[in-house]
Amino acid sequence: MAIAVLNPPDDQVLHIVPLRKAIALLRRNVVEIVEVEDGSTFGPYVVPRVLRLTRAVSMVHQLEGRRPVFSKAGVLRRDRYTCAYCGRSATTVDHVVPRARGGRSSWLNLVAACRPCNQAKADMSLRDCDMRLQFLPYEPDWI
Repeated sequence: MAIAVLNPPDDQVLHIVPLRKAIALLRRNVVEIVEVEDGSTFGPYVVPRVLRLTRAVSMVHQLEGRRPVFSKAGVLRRDRYTCAYCGRSATTVDHVVPRARGGRSSWLNLVAACRPCNQAKADMSLRDCDMRLQFLPYEPDWI
């Protein structure tokens, strides 16, 4: 389960963290819960979906003309660990235009995908497998 951590005052997503890290942040009193997962608990804690830092941190992440370095982890962060095909939690990255059909590994051709969707699409085009993107890939302006 991925939990978003927001940076005040503009509530920009700073990180996506796993549940254990989120609980550790709550125990240290450095975050507050913004949104919870309905009815879910982890020990004595409600399971958060979104957390906000209690104090803002400086975010120097504008690239000033440079392009961000491409990575699988970067694609997952950009897409907030959400499958671009079905909206479920994503753990893999998929080429929109498959490499077997000339697609490159780039920000604009890769999206986060859950394993079932990634396997169902295989090396087919979106049209061939009758799948649609729920959001478009883009080149982020952060590192």
